[in-house]
Amino acid sequence: MTEPEAVHPLQTQFEDAGELAASLTAKSSPDAAIQLYQSLISYAGEDATLEDVQRVKEHSIYKLAQLYIQYGREKELATLLQSLRPFFGTIARAKTGKIGAQYSIRTVIDMVAKVKVLDADKALQLQADLCLDSIEWCNQEKHTFLRQRVEARLASIYFQQQKFQPALDLITELLHEIKKLDDKQLLVEIHLVESKLHHALRNVPKAKAALTAARSISNTIYVVPRTQAQIDQMSGILHAEEHDYKTAYSYFFEAFEALASIDEVEGLSCLKYMLLAKIASGGASEVNLIINSKQAIKFIGIDLEAMQAVAKAHEQRSLELFEAATTKYAAQLVEDALIKIHLGKLYEQLLESNLIKIIQPFSCVEIEHVAKLIKLPLPQIELKLSQMILDHKFHGILDQGKGQLIVYDSPTDDKTYTSGLGVVENVGNIVDSLFRRADKLQA
Repeated sequence: MTEPEAVHPLQTQFEDAGELAASLTAKSSPDAAIQLYQSLISYAGEDATLEDVQRVKEHSIYKLAQLYIQYGREKELATLLQSLRPFFGTIARAKTGKIGAQYSIRTVIDMVAKVKVLDADKALQLQADLCLDSIEWCNQEKHTFLRQRVEARLASIYFQQQKFQPALDLITELLHEIKKLDDKQLLVEIHLVESKLHHALRNVPKAKAALTAARSISNTIYVVPRTQAQIDQMSGILHAEEHDYKTAYSYFFEAFEALASIDEVEGLSCLKYMLLAKIASGGASEVNLIINSKQAIKFIGIDLEAMQAVAKAHEQRSLELFEAATTKYAAQLVEDALIKIHLGKLYEQLLESNLIKIIQPFSCVEIEHVAKLIKLPLPQIELKLSQMILDHKFHGILDQGKGQLIVYDSPTDDKTYTSGLGVVENVGNIVDSLFRRADKLQA
C-alpha cells in the first residue's frame, strides 16, 4: 500500500488563510488574512523554488488581490505588483515560469478594474500606470517575454481609453518584434487589438486585414474561447460596417454563445449587437423571441428593454417612438459607440422611407407641411430632402424662395434616343472602315 504524498506546510497555511478569508464579513477587518497571504508570498525557504511552493505563492497572489478588491483597497492592489517583483524575478527564467509570471502580472492588472470604489476612467488610468511601471521593470531586468505581453495589455487599455494613436504606435512596434519570434498566441492577440484600433479610426480595410491575419493564425493553433469569441465579435462588427447585417448576426451569435458563460458584461454587449443586427436586417419582430431564449433570458434588464423599444419603433416605422427610445435609454444605447453609429443609420433609413411615403402623392408640396406631418424641425427636413435629391433617392428640386418641394416623375429610358445612339455608332464604325480601306488603296 503506497503512502499518501506529504503535503507541504505552505499548502496547509494557504488553506488556513482561505478559511479565514471565507469567514470575513463586510464589517470585519481583513488584515489578519492579508498578513497570512503576504507571509506565504514572501516565503524564502530552501525549497522556495519547488513547483508546489511556486503554485501556492501564485494562488496566494490572486487571493490577496481579491481581498484588496473586496475591501476597496486600490492603493494596496496597485503596489502589489511592485512588492511581487522578487518573486517574478525567480520564476521568469524558465518557460513555464515565464507563462506563470506574465499571467500573474496581467491578472493583477485586470483585477484593478473590479475595485468598486474606482470609476471606470480612474481604473483604466491606474491599469495603464501599472503597465508602464511593469514595462520599465521588465526592461531593467531584461524580461523580454513579460514586457511584450504587458505592452500588448497596455495597447488594449489605451484602446479602452480611446488613445487610439499611441495604442497603434505601440502595436506597430510590437508586431515588428513579435513576427521575428513567431509567437503565434501573442500575434493573434495583437492583430485583434490592431483590428479594433483601425476600426475605431474608421479605416475599415486595414481593420479587415488585421482581423484576417488574426483569424488565419488562430486556425493553426489553439486559442482560448474568449479570444475566439472576440474574433467572431469583431467579424460581426466589420460585416455590420458593410451593411451585411445577416452575416454580422451569425458572427455575433457565435460570439455570444461563448461569452455568455465567460463574462456577463461582454456577453451582454454582444447580445445587444446581435439584436441590433437582427433589427437592421429586417427581423425586428424576432427580437422578443431571442431575448426569451435560454441563453439570453438571464440578461433581461434595462439594456434589453432598450433594444426592445428600438425594435418596436423600427417595426412600426415610427420616428416618434425611435426618438423616444433613444432619449429614454440614452445610457444603454448612445453611450456605446457601435450601437450609436448603427442606430444613427437606422434612423436615417427610417426618416427617408417616411419622407418618401409623405411626398409620393404630390408633384409640388410645401416643405413646412412635410415637416409638420413628420413632426420634425423645418431646417432638418430641408437638409434631408436636399441630400436625398443629390443621392438620387427621388427626382425633384427645392424651391427655397417659395418654400416648396417640386417632385418629378422618375425619368424613363427613351428607346428612340438609345436606338439613335446605336445608329450613330454603327455609321462611325463604317466610316472608319472606309478610311482604312482608302489608305490601303492609296498605298
